[in-house]
Amino acid sequence: MTRTSAIRTPLAETAARRTVQVARPRLPTAEAILPYLQRIDAARWYSNFGPLLMELEARLAHRFGDGAQVVTTVNATQALTLALKAMDLPAGSLCATPSWTFVATAHAVRQAGLIPWFVDVDAETWMLDPAAVRERLAHAPGPVSAVIPVAAFGHMPDLDAWRAFQDDTAVRVLVDAAAAFDAASDASLPIVVSLHATKVMGLGEGGFLATRDPDLARQVRRLTSFGFDGTREALCVATNAKLSEYAAAVGLAALDGWPADRLRWFMAAQALRGAVAAVPQVRFQSGWGARWTTSVCVVGLPDGTADTVETVLRAEGVDTRRWWGEGCHLGAVFADCPRDRLPNTERLARSTIGLPFAIDLTAAQVGRVAEALALALPGQT
Repeated sequence: MTRTSAIRTPLAETAARRTVQVARPRLPTAEAILPYLQRIDAARWYSNFGPLLMELEARLAHRFGDGAQVVTTVNATQALTLALKAMDLPAGSLCATPSWTFVATAHAVRQAGLIPWFVDVDAETWMLDPAAVRERLAHAPGPVSAVIPVAAFGHMPDLDAWRAFQDDTAVRVLVDAAAAFDAASDASLPIVVSLHATKVMGLGEGGFLATRDPDLARQVRRLTSFGFDGTREALCVATNAKLSEYAAAVGLAALDGWPADRLRWFMAAQALRGAVAAVPQVRFQSGWGARWTTSVCVVGLPDGTADTVETVLRAEGVDTRRWWGEGCHLGAVFADCPRDRLPNTERLARSTIGLPFAIDLTAAQVGRVAEALALALPGQT
């Protein structure tokens, strides 16, 4: 029976046309969290680096190998901000950052007392290229003290190349890997990961810094806890950015379920990739759903077609999202920040969209997304 010849009741028609949401976050169940809550009840330790938080940090650090340390924070934006502050960079100096990123990156730079300098990303990787940034340093509009490469939608940058960049230029490198929980495994450069509810492995609100630099870890820890370091004396101007034991309980339950959840994320990605293969001009990020996974699906489209495709998909009941808008450089709050020419950023803003993706994406939802894309890009199948 074809879709056009099917006889539907009003209720069935409504269900068939229900919007396919662009994201459906899912955290651990109450049942999975309960044993950790019972440990909190027994210990009566609710915050201030309790046993559950220490266990969470140890388990996260294990993912980055021997010598890595993890410092958790209330969110990844605070982790970026405090890591930059802990580096003791010259106030008012420039921090090179892509405009093609979520605004949290640029907000963190400003909160740390630095000035974002927006540099263009590579057209293929959607990320800063260390060789290109190295070339641009000679043309910077002021002293550059740091650079933040951003793992685009969970795809990790080339850390070997960024380590060489730091060694050669003395410009500090801090990696914003907010969406890259799955792919992030190297802490030879300080790296920040988000544990927000919308991420592939989340606990609600949270984030962490992973590093092999014990001095950096210790200073960030101080900055999350009023400047305290084993005493009640404030050793530096700081804030309160600690995670509670309750957040740690959710995080530990999420880590328990991560191996099975990771497999389900990959299965959902493979299903979507397979269905959308019939529309060859839709381009997935390199390795997405094959070598690494994340909680969003951002695809490349023919140049300049994002608006049209988005309009058609929404008319078909398929939600979309421009996760990074048109680039941070267009935000009013960053209008006074210096910027390079940004042709790749501008092109990506017109030729990428976020498609519906979730750990429990159904076959019917996958089919609707693929059908809507085929309708939006006629003649491409």
